[in-house]
Amino acid sequence: MSKPILEIKNLSAGVEGKQILKGVNLTVSAGEVHAVMGPNGSGKSTLAAVLAGRDGYDVTGGEVIYNGHDLLDLDPEERAREGLFLAFQYPVEIPGVNSTYFLKAALNEIRKAKGESELDAMEFLTLVKERMKLLELNDDLLKRSVNEGFSGGEKKRAEIFQMAVLEPKLAILDETDSGLDIDALKIVSSGVNKLKRADNAQLVITHYQRLLNYIVPDFVHVLVDGKIVRTGGKDLALELEAKGYDWILKG
Repeated sequence: MSKPILEIKNLSAGVEGKQILKGVNLTVSAGEVHAVMGPNGSGKSTLAAVLAGRDGYDVTGGEVIYNGHDLLDLDPEERAREGLFLAFQYPVEIPGVNSTYFLKAALNEIRKAKGESELDAMEFLTLVKERMKLLELNDDLLKRSVNEGFSGGEKKRAEIFQMAVLEPKLAILDETDSGLDIDALKIVSSGVNKLKRADNAQLVITHYQRLLNYIVPDFVHVLVDGKIVRTGGKDLALELEAKGYDWILKG
């Protein structure tokens, strides 16, 4: 049996005094892809934000164990160094910061945390070219500032590229399909699928089933009003697409 990478136990959290997560339980093991679905306002993005350690969210109960560590005790930088990656619903622009330098610095921080030697410029460029080929991306991405002037699809592709270079142990994809046309969706999904390995895991947070036509999950969880109310396989996502969320809300 695969070792759990992430164990969420009775997690409760909120923002500005409003309780949003009300006892979430979820275990993600190595080699697995989990999808969290739910109607708007159910707490999906709050869950992603709490796991990534974003400011402004208050954890009021429960615990999160990541790779044997108490995740909630780590600051966001430590979480990143430990191999946790969050792809944002709305990726931020960082004007004036070259994508190549940004990625090289981030990767070498992770390598240092693991006790590995830093990559020099040539070693890093070799790695980058391999990953770009894998994801079928244009290398002009490397000459631009991080996400500056990118279309929605370009931003999402850039994040999947960052994920390919950094090789996180756990990738959290928060509504990665938001605003993508079908071609961009296929490219992003293909990249995610190519990065799946036996020693990593992915948590895909989405409102729509269409993403799961391309990223096939091992487990689908339905989050409603801050709690996971149902878990199943890929068929559960198809059922949600056909019936909407009402049948679960009524049930």
